[in-house]
Amino acid sequence: MTSSSGASRRQVLAVAAAAATAPLLAGAPAEAKPKPKTWDLTILGTSDTHGNVYNWDYYKDAEFDDSKHNDVGVAKLATLVNQIRAERKGRATLVLDAGDTIQGTPLATYYAKQEPITSTGETHPMARAMNVLRYDAVTLGNHEFNYGLPLLATWIEQLGFPALAANALNARTGKPAFLPYVIKEVKLGGHGAPKLRVGILGLTNPGVAIWDKGNVEGRLVFADMVATAAKWVPEMRRRGADLVVISAHGGDSGTSSYGPELPNENPTALIAEQVPGIDAILFGHAHNEVPEKFVTNLTTGERVLTSEPSKWGQRLTRMDFTLTRDKGRWTVTAKSATTLNTNTVVEDPAVLAAVRGQHTKTVEYVNRVVAQSSVELSAAESRYKDTPILDFINHVQTEVVTEALAGGEYAGLPVLSIAAPFSRTAVFPQGDVRIRDVAGLYVYDNTLEAVVLTGAEVKAYLEYSAKYFKTFPAGTTVDVENINDTTVPDYNYDVFSGVDYDIDIARPVGERITRLVLAGTDTPVAADARFVVAVNNYRRSGGGNFPGIVKTQVYNAQQEIRQLLIDWAQAKGVIDPADFFVPNWKLVREGVPVELSNS
Repeated sequence: MTSSSGASRRQVLAVAAAAATAPLLAGAPAEAKPKPKTWDLTILGTSDTHGNVYNWDYYKDAEFDDSKHNDVGVAKLATLVNQIRAERKGRATLVLDAGDTIQGTPLATYYAKQEPITSTGETHPMARAMNVLRYDAVTLGNHEFNYGLPLLATWIEQLGFPALAANALNARTGKPAFLPYVIKEVKLGGHGAPKLRVGILGLTNPGVAIWDKGNVEGRLVFADMVATAAKWVPEMRRRGADLVVISAHGGDSGTSSYGPELPNENPTALIAEQVPGIDAILFGHAHNEVPEKFVTNLTTGERVLTSEPSKWGQRLTRMDFTLTRDKGRWTVTAKSATTLNTNTVVEDPAVLAAVRGQHTKTVEYVNRVVAQSSVELSAAESRYKDTPILDFINHVQTEVVTEALAGGEYAGLPVLSIAAPFSRTAVFPQGDVRIRDVAGLYVYDNTLEAVVLTGAEVKAYLEYSAKYFKTFPAGTTVDVENINDTTVPDYNYDVFSGVDYDIDIARPVGERITRLVLAGTDTPVAADARFVVAVNNYRRSGGGNFPGIVKTQVYNAQQEIRQLLIDWAQAKGVIDPADFFVPNWKLVREGVPVELSNS
C-alpha cells in the first residue's frame, strides 16, 4: 500500500512538472497579460475670438446670426468649457487659445481707442471674459500688436494666465520678448493619481513685422515658426515635458500672403512634419474649421494631431489623449480631436456679468448718430460695380491727404486713393447714419498713409488686383455670385479713384487693364507719370503682396481711417453721393460693359 501510494504520488508530480515545462498545445488559451492602466487628458482650444464676448453683432445692433446660424463669443465658449469640465470632474482638462484676441469688434476697439486701458486703468473686456473662463495659456496673434506694445503689455498684465510668443524676439538682444512656453503639471485623476507635465509652446505670426511695422520696427523681430519650434521643443522635453502641445497663430496651408521676404505665414503642417517631439498643435489665423487632421512627422513617423476651431468663438476644439505609464515614462496610446458648435448652448452668465457694463457702453457708443444720408447706400455690389459707398471712403482719404500735402513738395501731384470692399453687407440707411454703420463699412483698424507711384506702377497694381475675377469669355453669362476667384478674399481686391479704367474679365490675368486714362479725360496714363496714392497701412506695408506699394510714406499721421470717415460725416452733417460719387471704373469684355446677372 505504501509503495503503491508513493509511486502514484510520484506520477502525479511528474505529470505536473511535465505540464509546467511542456509547450502549450495548439489552440490552448494563453494566460492573458493584465492590460496596462490608462489615464486620459483633455485639451480644449479656442482661437481668433477677435474681441467677441457676447453673441452680438455691434454693426447690426442685434444678436449675431449668419447664413449657417453660427453663434459667437467667449460667453458661449465658456458654457461648453464648463460642461466638459463638469463631465470630466476630477480628471485633467486644460484650456488654450491660439491668438487674435483683442481686436475685431467695436467692443475691443472702444477699450483700445475711445477709453484705452493704458490710460484709464480699466480691465480689458477680453481679459475679464477670459479670466472668468480660466484659460491656462494664450498665444499672441498678429492682431494683438495692432494697438501698440504698451496696450499689449497692459492687457497681458491683466490676464490671470500666461501669454506666449516664443518667436517674438527683442530686436536689440535677440532674446524672447515674451514667455516662450510653460510646463503645466496636471494630476490625472483622483487621489494618488500620477502627475503629467504638459509643455505648451506659443508661436505668433511673423507677418506682424509687415502688418504692424509702425508698432514693432526696431523693437521686435519675428523668427521663423518652424525653426523656433525646433529650438524649443527639445528644450521643453529636457526640462521634463511628458507631452508637448504647440499653440500656433498660423494656418496650415504652407503659403504666405506677403511673399517670400518673411518666414512662412501658415506653417502649421510644416512644423508638424519637420519638428520631432510634438504631440499636438492647436492653430489659428486662417479662420478655418479643421476638426481633426493628422500630419506625419518625417523624422519619427509619429502622427501629430492638429485642429483649428474656426473664428470668433463659433467653435471649440476638443483634443482627447489616452496615456499609459511605464517605469516613470508616459506614452500616448491614442489621440483624437473634434470641434464643438457654440450655437448648441446658451451664454455663460458669469462671463456676461463680467463684461456687461463695457458691452452696454459700447452699444451706446456705436448707436450715436453721426450724419444723415440723403439716400440708402449699400456695399452689396461694390466688388464688381463702382458704388457711392466705396467712393465715400476714397473721397475722404483723398481729401485728407490732399490737405495734408498742400504747399509741400508733392502738392502738384494728382492724388489717387485705394479702397477695398471689406463688407458685402454694409449699408448707410437713408436718414440717420450711426457710428456702427460706418464701422460696418470699414471693419479694420487701419490707419491712412500715402506713397508716390508712377503710372506704370498704378497699372501693375490694378492688374494684380484684377486677378480677383474669374475669366468669363465673351458671350458667356457672368453670375455675380460666382464672379471672383475664391482663393482671393474680398479685402485683397482694391479699387482706385482719381483715374478711369476698364477691367476686361475675358482676358487673362495680367492683361486685363485695357483702358487707363486720367480722370475725366481720354488721355492715357503715361508710364512715367507720378501720383500720390492714399492707402491704408496694411496694404502699404505689404499686406496682400500687391506690387510697388511698399515704399517710404509721403504722408503718415497715424490717423485711423474709420475715425476719419466718422469725423467727415459729423462735420458735413449730410452724406450725399452728389458730393463724392464719380463712376470711374467698370468691368468689360472686348470694350463692352459686362451685363451682370444674379443666379
